[in-house]
Amino acid sequence: MFSSHDGLCAIGELAERAGVSVRTVRFYSDRGLLPEASRSAGGHRRYGPEAVERLGMIRSLRGLDLPLPEVRRVLDELDGAGDGPAAGGALEGAVAGRLRALGSELAALRWREAALRLVQECPPAERAARLLLVGAVAAPPSTDSLARFWRAWLPPRMPARSVAAFLEAAVVRPPDDPGPEQVLAFARLHAFVSRPCGEAERGATQPPAHAVGGARAPVVLYAGLAEAYGLAGGELRRETAPAPGEALDGFVDAYARAYGAEDTPAFRRVLAGRLAADPRIDRYWELTAQVISAPGGRPEPTPGTAHDWLLTALSADVEA
Repeated sequence: MFSSHDGLCAIGELAERAGVSVRTVRFYSDRGLLPEASRSAGGHRRYGPEAVERLGMIRSLRGLDLPLPEVRRVLDELDGAGDGPAAGGALEGAVAGRLRALGSELAALRWREAALRLVQECPPAERAARLLLVGAVAAPPSTDSLARFWRAWLPPRMPARSVAAFLEAAVVRPPDDPGPEQVLAFARLHAFVSRPCGEAERGATQPPAHAVGGARAPVVLYAGLAEAYGLAGGELRRETAPAPGEALDGFVDAYARAYGAEDTPAFRRVLAGRLAADPRIDRYWELTAQVISAPGGRPEPTPGTAHDWLLTALSADVEA
């Protein structure tokens, strides 16, 4: 309770009790966050005892870096919702949104730190080139350029769900806490898919072995390849040498069903020849492996390394 006869206080006493400046109290009052109880005969602001607690709540919300509109929504909810089902929703939503924003800010800081270390640790003669390379990538990095690259590569008129499934496997996600070498690999990957160059180098068109007819054929092919790559990835993690088995059978079956053919020794010979002659995007997968693999650790499988494993297994099977 304030010391005045009417239980109210002036702006200066409120500021002193709350431990803030008069200017701060006036700022929140002018924006409608801190209602006045009345005005004196001379037009001075007067506040009730509840203003101290409300001002503390405002300061707490602002201390969480919530913007003023979010603070207003939380206060309005506290004023009107009581203990009803909606109570706490505004605060929960504001805190969740701020956590998402902080996560993005922290990811950007970690990326910038690794990029700075990359520039700091490289030979002086290479620093200008490194700066240009990493400077072309946003922080935190976006994968939009990688997605555009693969959308141009995929067959036209593929269903959106099939495209999304392929992009999930092919578009590498940068690590949350990258090392300098991972930053360098992703920057090189971004440069690889963004630079103007010939279609054969970029692989911007479908390889001949994937030129299958019918609206459903590409969907069947890529769904089967995704399953086969997953199986081959398991073999790569176990460091198994390429050999016939479930992964290879699924790989060949994907092409056979897309072509409307049967998996026979003759078909495998034809398929091995077609795949061996197709243009490759090896550089993309090499850089992808560097991005997702921990420094000094075992390289993580990618669709590219899985394809290589399966093609080697197919060639060995045909020769046998």
